[in-house]
Formats: sequence, C-alpha cells, structure tokens
Amino acid sequence: MLFSKLERIKKDIEKMASFTSTPGQGITRFSYTREHEKARDYIMSEMEKAGLEVKEDGVGNIVGRRKGKSELPPILVGSHIDSVKNGGAFDGAAGIVAGLELSRVLKENRVELETPIEIVALVEEEGGRFGGGLFGSRAVAGLVNEEDLKSLTDDGGVSLYDAMKGFGLNPENIKDAVRPKGSFKCFLELHIEQGPVLERENKNIGVVDAIVGIAEYVVRIKGRADHAGTTPMNVRLDALVKASEMILEINRWALREGEGTVATVGKIKVLPGAANIVPREVQFSVDVRSKDKGIMVRMEEKMKDFLEGLRKDGFIGEIDNVIFVDPVFMDEKIKNVIKDTAKSLNLSYKTMVSGAGHDAMILSNICPVGMIFVPSKDGRSHCPDEFTDFEWLKKGIDVMINTVLKLDKI
Repeated sequence: MLFSKLERIKKDIEKMASFTSTPGQGITRFSYTREHEKARDYIMSEMEKAGLEVKEDGVGNIVGRRKGKSELPPILVGSHIDSVKNGGAFDGAAGIVAGLELSRVLKENRVELETPIEIVALVEEEGGRFGGGLFGSRAVAGLVNEEDLKSLTDDGGVSLYDAMKGFGLNPENIKDAVRPKGSFKCFLELHIEQGPVLERENKNIGVVDAIVGIAEYVVRIKGRADHAGTTPMNVRLDALVKASEMILEINRWALREGEGTVATVGKIKVLPGAANIVPREVQFSVDVRSKDKGIMVRMEEKMKDFLEGLRKDGFIGEIDNVIFVDPVFMDEKIKNVIKDTAKSLNLSYKTMVSGAGHDAMILSNICPVGMIFVPSKDGRSHCPDEFTDFEWLKKGIDVMINTVLKLDKI
C-alpha cells in the first residue's frame, strides 16, 4: 500500500483556493480568465515537479503524462479546474490534487507501472461562465464543434471562441483535444460528495454506482411591454407572470415524477427590467436531473406543451436544449476494485448515486469510468461554506492511489 501526504494535500487545496476573483466571498474561477491562468500555471508546475510530461490540449485541458513500462492505453485521473460563482475550495480541485499526489507518491517511491498514467485538469465543467458545462470533457470525447464555440457567450457577450483566443488558444484546433474511443484504459475521478449522506452515515468513501442524467435548457417567454400604471390587468401580456406560472409547474412536475428527479430554475432575466414597465420578455434556465432518461424526456415534452399553450393568450414561448446527457453507470470492475481497496485500508464505504453531473459521465463515451466520493461537511457545496476535512480527503486519495495500483495489474 502507498499513502499520500496530508501536508501536501492541504497546501495544494489552499493554493488553488487563492486563485479566485472574489477573495473572501468564496471561489470564483471562471474559464479563460486571469484566475484560470494562475491555476493552470500552478498545476503545470506541480506536474513537472512530479516528473510528468506536460501539455495543454486544443481547448486548454492540462494533461500530465507518466510513462509506463508498456505502450498500453493510459489510466486517466483528474477533475475540473473551474468553479461556479462564489463556490468552494474543494469542488474539482480535490480531484486534481488527487492526481498530483498520485504522481508524487509514485515518483518518490520509485514505482514503475506497466500502464502509463495521465493526470488531467479539465476546463469549463461547471459552465459558470458560458453555460452548458462539461465542455472540456466533451471536447476530449469529440462532442464539440466550432459552431458551439461561437454560439456560447458569457454575460458580457464574449463568445467562448473569442475567450479561447484571448487565452492564447486557437479555437480552430479544438480537434487536437479529441481522444478516440480506446485511448484510455479507464478514467478515475475523485470528487467531494456535495451532499450530506457520507457524513451523516459516518462513511469514509462513496463508491459511485451511477450519475444522474442532466438536461439544461434556456426558456424565453415573450409578451408585450406596456406602461405599468395605465395598462389594465386584464389586457396585459406580462411575460413574467407566465414565466412564474411555468416555473411553479416545473417544480410540481418534478415532485410528481419522483425517482429522485429534481428540477431547478436558478437564473432569470427580465426585460426591459424597469419597475414601471410591464415585462415584455423573460429568459430563464431550467436544470433537470434524473437517473431515468424517460423521466427527463417527459419533462422536456411537458415544457414544450406548456409553451405551445401560451400562443392562445398572445404570448410566444421558446425553449433551447443547451445540454442533454443520459444517466451513466460506472464500470462494474472499477467499482469492485475501489470497494476492495477501501476494505484493505480499513475504510468504510457506501455505494451511491451521484445527483451532480461530472466529467466522468462524458468520458464514459470513450472508456470505462469510476468515481470516488469523499464526505462534504454538512453536505454544503457550490458555496463559500463548502468544506471537506483534509483527513477525509487524504483517505479518499489513498483509495485512489491504491486503486490505480490494482488496475495497473488487471
């Protein structure tokens, strides 16, 4: 058995947390920004110190490679470099630190594996700047084209295409990021749970069985702008009223579907956005998650039917599907190796479903995948209070390291 070092883990997490545009208000590290650049430079430097051959692919994913005795497809380990707005220090960073620590431990113990190892820090998983999310892994899986780069924009109107150019990347080289099916032996991602289950049940490790499917939409409801004081209530085409009705319906639909289905409207924009004008248009996001693809399809159909029904009242309803990712099940062999490793380390574990989306769900298109969860304090995540005890994280990284050692021999 090989073991990670707590002091290094703590140093890495704290250093990564310093790369934020909102100091004192959580971590905000959007893709292709100055904060991203600082994190990239730090990760690449640490990879080089750990003896890895380091490169940046066509979309800015950082890849550090450790040669094996053979030219077998590598085991890929890592997570995402970006954060949500005002998020926490552990989301994504924990998985990158796990990869760095794996590399260091192998180097200092002079371990030579048959299988090459690649450590990856993936860009734009959260979609915090451009929406959609899982961009870095989708690029690796060959699911991104140049049109996507031009159509996705941030709140300031900057396209993903232009942001990449400003970051020193050539958007026309996105195919350089593609790794065809069979390029990897497997992908392992360590991540914080982002929920309260492991801590409440006093379990050290979560062995992920499946990741829920995720569908994200942008809805637009268009009415008519009128004077707020002189337009009678019964003749208004108030887009915000109809949007509110739809949002309440979305909530009810998710509750009725059950099966752990959740639906969230987390972003809304009212136009023209004045106190004395009846809203002419409302744009809002919808996030639907379920382990049952059929439920996700039904939710989309219900939203389309609702919007179509608005026409009789003089409104126009539109919906764009930004992303639709099917539920994904983890590789059985990898799950069993993770469980056996936890047992060998005298650590308790729980098999569980992930309610959050992860890069592993995209990379399952090109290789077998497995995920290890570590507990989240009070279940908090995507907020400044997000925290995982460093001892908890170390245990997860130890499981990761020794899982890789076992997978190398399979």
